[in-house]
Amino acid sequence: MPLQIINSVATWFLKKRIHQMELFLKYPHEVQDELLLGLIKAAENTQLGKKYDFSSMRNYTKFSERIPISTYEDLEPTIELTRKGEQNVFWNSTIKWFAKSSGTTNAKSKFIPVSTEALENCHYKASKDLLCLYLNNNEDSQLFTGKSLRLGGSKQLYEDNNTFFGDLSAILIDNMPIWAEFSSTPCSKTSLMGDWETKLPAIVNETINENVTSLAGVPSWMLVLLHKALETTGKSNLHELWPNAEVYFHGGVNFDPYKEQYKKLFPKDDFKFYEIYNASEGFFAIQDKNDSDELLLMLDYGIFYEFIPMDTFGKLNQQVIRLNQVVLDKNYALVITTNAGLWRYLIGDTIRFTSLSPYRIKVSGRTKHHINVFGEELMVENTDNAIAKTCKEFNCEVVDYTVAPIFMKDNQKGSHEWLIEFKNAPHDIEKFRIALDENIQGVNSDYEAKRHNNMTLNPLSLQVGRENLFYDWLKKQDKLGGQHKVPRLSNDRNYLESLLQL
Repeated sequence: MPLQIINSVATWFLKKRIHQMELFLKYPHEVQDELLLGLIKAAENTQLGKKYDFSSMRNYTKFSERIPISTYEDLEPTIELTRKGEQNVFWNSTIKWFAKSSGTTNAKSKFIPVSTEALENCHYKASKDLLCLYLNNNEDSQLFTGKSLRLGGSKQLYEDNNTFFGDLSAILIDNMPIWAEFSSTPCSKTSLMGDWETKLPAIVNETINENVTSLAGVPSWMLVLLHKALETTGKSNLHELWPNAEVYFHGGVNFDPYKEQYKKLFPKDDFKFYEIYNASEGFFAIQDKNDSDELLLMLDYGIFYEFIPMDTFGKLNQQVIRLNQVVLDKNYALVITTNAGLWRYLIGDTIRFTSLSPYRIKVSGRTKHHINVFGEELMVENTDNAIAKTCKEFNCEVVDYTVAPIFMKDNQKGSHEWLIEFKNAPHDIEKFRIALDENIQGVNSDYEAKRHNNMTLNPLSLQVGRENLFYDWLKKQDKLGGQHKVPRLSNDRNYLESLLQL
């Protein structure tokens, strides 16, 4: 069948989903209510369902009264039961897949349950919806005349007690339908290679002769791959290598610090960037408009959402609210109940709403990765925006960064210490430092107030990291590739000090 016909048929098929999306766009609260009751009904005969008497739970009030907010540590004992082969513990269908996530908060691995329902009705459904939204916004797309370059995690799948664990991307690749395999590059065998430094040249060698029309992966690691592809081929930009490339689908870290670098790699004005928000626990939101930095919250993926306002998070007066109670531009910790048996699970991410009709969000950071030592409430979104703006002003590029507090000592005021590895550094580091401090004040009024006349905080200090510093740190932690990253903000100095030692 000619590629143009394949492209037309695939586009027609995927765009049919738009009409289903209109249901949750028009009736968001009703869709979420029905979804919650469906999850409760499905799990009422599980061990957890009997413990909390799901069979008599007929509304959100009873649900929120009986089931506590949970962290991974709270759920780990029941997850371990299922990993050892026991079923019907927290979900009614067989759980045999676990997405291994070391996270960035501690070295201990997390094993997030992945059900058949989560694979089909969340992760794969979301992948199709991403294409549907993109195609709906770009009528002339030729996406399916070529292949998608996918950059997944670097972990192999391991079998244990008749259950399997590995990176979520490895699980998705291992279970994906045959048509998706034909439309992707590199092949599954290469995608699932375990060692990043062997895998990187293997991906380059396999993809440089393909007709790549789209790319998908985490910006920091994709950047390493793309520079390697240019180095191998001697091309000056990626349109010379893949002339039909039209879109990069990205997620995992904030794109702002990397966007200017990607624009240089893909210099065509009509090249598109589309953001997604997914994790081992589920797929949550998709950019639904061209040239937007907002993500549409997807409400029919078998995930019920709740939110904790960050100004009450972890306090005695902690609030938990529903979707119909959220307000614009306030940071919330995300709480999810899923079709893989995570009940009122605190995922660790923070978001804020940019629109309430429809519900659109931006990911603002992590509950554990912010700095609030001096009352400044500094979020990753603030620092990402500030460093992107400063880099643009000084025509420089950043590889990565991390920030930690300098604690008050004797009569000395506190401050923030930044460690930045530049791809190309600014000519005047001191002017860059001053501008960065001013730009942070411009995006965070609490920081601005603490910096006013050096009232509480002194100006930030800036250390310039050597080449490959962050790469070497991740390699030392055995965290190359995939979703791994150095935490950008921390309330203590542990990450910063370990990087400085390198």
